[in-house]
Amino acid sequence: MNVHHKMDEADRRNRLDDMAQGVLSTPMDRPEGPLKVSGTAPYAHEAQPEGMLHGCFVRAPRLGQVTSMNADKALAMEGVHTVLHADKLLRNPCQGTANEAPVQGVRDVHYVGQPIALAVADSFEAARAAAQAVTFEITDADRNPVTPQDYETPEDKQSAQGDLDKAMRDAAVTVDQTYSTPPHNSAAMEPHASIAQWDGDRLTLRGAYQMLKYNRNELADSLGIDPKKLRILSPYVGGGFGSKLGIAQEAVGAALAARELGRPVGIAMTRQQVFEATMRRSETRQRIRLAADAEGRLSGIGHDAWVSNLPDETFSEPVTQATPFTYRGAHRHIGHHIARVSRTCAGSVRAPGEAVGITCFEIAMDELAHAAGIDPVELRKRNIPEEDPTTGKPYSSNMLAKALDAGAQTFGWDATCPAPGSRREGEWLIGQGMASAVRVNILMGSKARVTLDPDGSAVVETDMTDIGTGSYAILTQLTAEMLGLRPDQVDVRLGDTDNPPASGSGGSWGASSAGSSVFLACQGIRSRIAEQLGTSEEQLTLKDGQAIADNRSTPLGDLLNEPLESLGEIEAG
Repeated sequence: MNVHHKMDEADRRNRLDDMAQGVLSTPMDRPEGPLKVSGTAPYAHEAQPEGMLHGCFVRAPRLGQVTSMNADKALAMEGVHTVLHADKLLRNPCQGTANEAPVQGVRDVHYVGQPIALAVADSFEAARAAAQAVTFEITDADRNPVTPQDYETPEDKQSAQGDLDKAMRDAAVTVDQTYSTPPHNSAAMEPHASIAQWDGDRLTLRGAYQMLKYNRNELADSLGIDPKKLRILSPYVGGGFGSKLGIAQEAVGAALAARELGRPVGIAMTRQQVFEATMRRSETRQRIRLAADAEGRLSGIGHDAWVSNLPDETFSEPVTQATPFTYRGAHRHIGHHIARVSRTCAGSVRAPGEAVGITCFEIAMDELAHAAGIDPVELRKRNIPEEDPTTGKPYSSNMLAKALDAGAQTFGWDATCPAPGSRREGEWLIGQGMASAVRVNILMGSKARVTLDPDGSAVVETDMTDIGTGSYAILTQLTAEMLGLRPDQVDVRLGDTDNPPASGSGGSWGASSAGSSVFLACQGIRSRIAEQLGTSEEQLTLKDGQAIADNRSTPLGDLLNEPLESLGEIEAG
C-alpha cells in the first residue's frame, strides 16, 4: 500500500496526539546503543572483507599544477600494488544534495593538502610509506591575492526593500558595525572512510555518509556507472556535521582502485587529511546596519556578508538566511559576496549560515539595545513581526516571544543589567547576556516502508542515516506509537540504498522528513486494519498489540494472516 502526501497541502491535524500507546515523549534507551558502547556496531572501515587492500592518498604540499610524477620507488616497496593518478579522482567532496559528481581531476592543485594520487598496499602502513615515497613536480601557481573588486556578487543572492540609507539618516538610534568570524573545520569522531568491493560490474561501497539517495548518484556519476549497479551501506556514522553530506575523495579512490586491482580496497583518511581535504566553514566578514526609533522599533536592517570558496563551487556560506524574517523593519538590504580562494573547500558545517550570521546579528542587536537604553529582551520582543517582512506571508506560528519570556524567567533575567564591562568581582568582569536563536525549517522528499507481521512485530526500512542524532530511536518510537507496539517490537533498518530513499541526515530535516514518511506508512497500515474491522482509521485505537474499535478489542495477530506492508512517501521541496 502506498501513501503519498504533498507537504504544500494544508493539514493542521496532529494525529499523533490521538494515539494511545504512550511511547512518544518518554525516555528510552537507544536501540543501537548496546552495539555502539560495546564496540560491535560496524562503522564504515570496520566491516573489512577478506583480502582487502588499504589505500593512502598522496598530498600536495603547495599550489600549482602537477607536471610529472614518479612512483617507481613506491611500486618497488614490498606489499605495494599500485599508485593511481587518475583523472576521475576528486579534488574535493560533493556539496550537500549535489546529486552529481563534484570537480574531478587532481593535476591542478587548488589547496595545500589536496589529494593528487593514491597508493594501495597490503597494509595501511605500507600504503602510507608508498604515498610518502612518490615524487612529483608541481609548477608554482600564479594566483594573485583577492581584492575587493574580485568578489562575485550573484544577483539571486541580493535583495533590497525601501531606502535603507534614508532610514539610517532619519533614525533616532543606529548601529553600523563590521564583524568577522574565523573558519571552522569539521572533525567528526569517525574519519572519512570507505570500503569498495566489485562483483562483476556491480559495486558495493561501505561508507560514512549522511545522504545516501544523493550519494549514490554522486558516486555513480564520478565513476561513470549506472546508479542501479551501486549499493551504499552506511548503517552507522560516527558524526558528520555536514562534512559527510556528499561523496568524498576516499569513496571514489577506493572504487577506482578496487576496479583496477580486482580486490576490495578500503581507505580511511588520516586526521590530518580530514582537516585538509574535506570541508570547512568559510570565514566571514559582515557589515550590519540597524536603524530604530527612540523606542527601539526597527525601521531599517542591512546585512552584507563576504565569504569564500574554491572556483567552480556552487555553495557559499548562507550567512544572512535568517536575517530577512527574524525582525521587523520596512527598509532592508541583504548583500552576499563570494571570493574564490585557494583553500580547503567550503561547505556545510553544523548550522551553515545561522551559526555565524545570527551570532553577529544578535551582537548588533545588543549594541542597539545598549545605545537606545532598552532592555535587550524587550528590544527583541518589540521587533517580532506578525508576518514575513520580506514576502508579507503570515507565519503559521511564531514562538520567539514565548521563547524569550521563558528563557528570561528561567535565567532570572534582570532587565536593569549594568552596562557591559561595569561589574567586577575581584579580578573577574561579570556580565550577562541573551540572544535569539532561529533556524530555517526545511522538508525534503522521503520514503519509508513499514511491515507489520502477524507476530506483532514491525520492520521499518529506509535509507535514512543516523550520525549520532537518534534516527533509530526516533523512528522506533514513532512506529511503536502509531501501531500500538512496544519499542522492542520494532526493528528499524537504516543506511542501505536498497531501502526506500529517505531525506538523509542534514539541514535539521531528517527527523521531520524521514519521520513523516514513516508516519504515512504506518497510517497506511492503520487504514488497512480499520478496513478489516469495518471502521475508519480515525476511530481505530491500536494499543499493546490490540486493535480496538466499536468497544471491541482484537489481538493484531488474529487479524493478520500475512504481513501488512505499506510505503509512505512525503514530497517536499
